[in-house]
Amino acid sequence: MDLALAMLVCTTGGIVGGLIGVGGGIVFIPAMTVLLSKGQVEAQSTSLLMIALVAIVGAWRQRSYGNVNFKDAFLIAALSPVGVLIGVVTANQIPERALRIGFAMVALYMAYRLLKRVFAPNHPDPRVPEIAGPLDPDGRS
Repeated sequence: MDLALAMLVCTTGGIVGGLIGVGGGIVFIPAMTVLLSKGQVEAQSTSLLMIALVAIVGAWRQRSYGNVNFKDAFLIAALSPVGVLIGVVTANQIPERALRIGFAMVALYMAYRLLKRVFAPNHPDPRVPEIAGPLDPDGRS
């Protein structure tokens, strides 16, 4: 494995993870399969550990900004291991080509949904506070 390329993949995955909350599914797995010549299952398995480390650092920093919802996080943390166990067993039974195709389909579907949401008419940015709103029912301020 080319160490410089691996360092670039990890740094890019960390930056993307910190910016938009992803890493493994978007950067790590495709980069490991395409750039580092890893098998799909090996890339997915390695990515699970990488994501855990990236998530801990990211959540720790986001916590200082008040952006972590502990109730949701603990609920997801309690329920996810069952799904992961089922997924791991299934991934080891499915041909690698089918896993790659399935991964690509999920990634494309999620990209479509995100783009559809971004370009929807009247989609307000939740980070921008509303400065002035209507004062009467007719919409006049």
